[in-house]
Amino acid sequence: MPTPHDQYVRVRGAREHNLRGVDVDVPRDALAVFTGVSGSGKSSLAFGTVYAEAQRRYFESVAPYARRLIHQVGAPKVGDISGLPPAVSLQQRRAAPTSRSSVGTLTNLSNSLRMLFSRAGDYPPGAERLDSDAFSPNTAAGACPECHGLGRVHRTTEELLVPDPSLSVREGAIAAWPGAWQGKNLRDILAALGVDVDLPWRELPAERRAWILFTDEQPVVTVHPVRDADRIQRPYQGTYMSARRYVMKTFAESKSPALRAKAERFLASAPCPLCGGGRLRPEALAVTVAGRTIAELAALPLTELAGLPDGATEAARVLTGDLRARIAPIVELGLGYLSLDRSTPTLSTGELQRLRLATQLRSGLFGVVYVLDEPSAGLHPADTEALLTMLRRLRDAGNSLFVVEHHMDVVRAADWVVDVGPLAGEHGGRVLHSGPVEALARVPGSATARFLFDRAAAPERPARRPRGEVTVGPVTRHNLRGVTARFPLGVFTAVTGVSGSGKSTLIGEITEELPGVGRLVSVDQRPIGRTPRSNLATYTGLFDVVRKVFADTDAARGLGYGVGRFSFNVAGGRCETCQGEGFVSVELLFLPSTYAPCPDCDGARYNPGTLRVTYRGRSIAEVLDLTVESAAEFFADVPAAARSLDTLLDVGLGYLRLGQPATELSGGEAQRIKLASELQRGRRGHTLYLLDEPTTGLHPADVEVLMRQLHGLVDAGHTVVVVEHDMSVVADADHVVDMGPGGGDAGGRIVAAGTPAEVARARGSATAPYLARALERARPGGTEEDGARD
Repeated sequence: MPTPHDQYVRVRGAREHNLRGVDVDVPRDALAVFTGVSGSGKSSLAFGTVYAEAQRRYFESVAPYARRLIHQVGAPKVGDISGLPPAVSLQQRRAAPTSRSSVGTLTNLSNSLRMLFSRAGDYPPGAERLDSDAFSPNTAAGACPECHGLGRVHRTTEELLVPDPSLSVREGAIAAWPGAWQGKNLRDILAALGVDVDLPWRELPAERRAWILFTDEQPVVTVHPVRDADRIQRPYQGTYMSARRYVMKTFAESKSPALRAKAERFLASAPCPLCGGGRLRPEALAVTVAGRTIAELAALPLTELAGLPDGATEAARVLTGDLRARIAPIVELGLGYLSLDRSTPTLSTGELQRLRLATQLRSGLFGVVYVLDEPSAGLHPADTEALLTMLRRLRDAGNSLFVVEHHMDVVRAADWVVDVGPLAGEHGGRVLHSGPVEALARVPGSATARFLFDRAAAPERPARRPRGEVTVGPVTRHNLRGVTARFPLGVFTAVTGVSGSGKSTLIGEITEELPGVGRLVSVDQRPIGRTPRSNLATYTGLFDVVRKVFADTDAARGLGYGVGRFSFNVAGGRCETCQGEGFVSVELLFLPSTYAPCPDCDGARYNPGTLRVTYRGRSIAEVLDLTVESAAEFFADVPAAARSLDTLLDVGLGYLRLGQPATELSGGEAQRIKLASELQRGRRGHTLYLLDEPTTGLHPADVEVLMRQLHGLVDAGHTVVVVEHDMSVVADADHVVDMGPGGGDAGGRIVAAGTPAEVARARGSATAPYLARALERARPGGTEEDGARD
């Protein structure tokens, strides 16, 4: 018989990130929610401590030869954890940028569909039965030989490669060529091959132009470089590569997103002429189920694919039943509008996490702890109910769920709540409450309790009257079919609707070319940078100010240090051992490379000479390690820095460190950094701000801070349009455009438009009942009708 001790995961002395020696007990076989303001330390506790320790223990149990196949997680800073079962992490990770990863491959539904075609498909007379691999575009047996299973072919033309034929090769006529030394090398090789590189491109013979751009030959010649005044270059053997060959090689093989994007500009994409976009060999596309090819079924919304008839044979009935059973939890989570061939890089992080969650339901695991990262992110309230049903199903199957969450409806539905705070960063890191949800009402200092139990009234605002409107449409794109929408100017508009209803597609049609739009600022959740060299300080321009402050010190002047000395991205001031990265790669025998702090700078990124210069007792590395909140005090009397830091505080990012790498930021944090960058600029004239779910990843207390800023923009004469699922935000809007009624083919039209009160009364709207509830909650004792600003 298990003892009571076995029923809890007991954490002692957790010190990860901002956690302050945290002790906490969390019950197993329960739905436990970790909540608190953004940056309070809840993710550090759930993911950085509990999940990291579970992975570390698993890693130690694996044979050494197999460890190289596993992504290693560092040991967390914690005294001890007992009662910890194996863990499965479902985080909001962005998919790898590959067109071969799809909804079908992520959920294993493609395997079921391929098996159905292989075993129970209708084959042409005399055709041999094909193995399931023949129905996969990602195998040699199935991929179309013309497009290699991509469905599209990329070709280039002389017009794309040479946009300005009046230029000579030396002047850069071949725009597709690389820059710097590599481009000069190709030009010198052409000269050595007898090409007149100073003749205007259009004056070169047609045959010679075609050879330069399209040949597959790779001749090797001796190049005699022109001598530079300061150095002597010796002759060398150079290999020629045509412009087309260079572009295709870069597009297919480069690991640099920037180089791939540049190469793509010189390519024209078209459906493959052999497979017609079906991605498979002709013999596979000749097989049908219910009169459709596998490519045609993979393009259907999952709700429609689930209606596939059983078929005549026992094998067909069994395989079709398995397919329907796998689709059911995905549809239940509100993702029925997706198709199997939908590329994963086009999905939101919330959609990806819910697909992984639906797949876990079919895994049959029990006795594990699932650690989830805001599974309600990007979910309409109607879909949140289905999410809770699924989480309870995993719990009832004998699993524990540790859910990091800000959505109050999810917190209310939990068996147990761990509230971390009281504030963010260095002002957080303590467990305020670990126990039943209702007991949180008696915890002083909890930012969560107020939103969980109180009916907090929204701030009273005078009614706003629009100053004209922007008409968008008619729009026919994705699932929108001739939709026309009107967005009033000078007010706050919320665009609502279930996932896949067409919200983002609609606001994506708002452009600066529309009458009435002066300046358009679109603030999305894409990363502010893809490497650790990009951070909050560099993106906002704050780092330029900080470097100038250091360069202006007496110590820097005395040493002759300029602004460039204080950049970790250029030689001179940075640590050359780690090239300013702060860490080095460590090669391990029979194990994958790992990373460790640089042995010379210990992670500071700079060399000792640079670190000797201080400003108010801190080095440049120590300043980069400050939080925004601490830096605002430190630079209070430096106007250029204070303006930037104050705007970051205004959007609720006071807990982030100035040098925090862009790769560690969530999509919501990246969006708010972009918004802060816009807010710190002088705003002249009318600006229309477009934001896509700006409250994603925000605790309700932080939502209040952000909304004050957005409403402040409107009060200053600007227009704000947000795509939003948070009904408290929608209830506080001036105008609402509700899309739907469903997702995918079941959506794509405007269900209702008007004030929040008007939309809350709309029939056939999935949003209406939840908006009505939010309006009632925002106005204690009132009704939806008198709780809105008509």
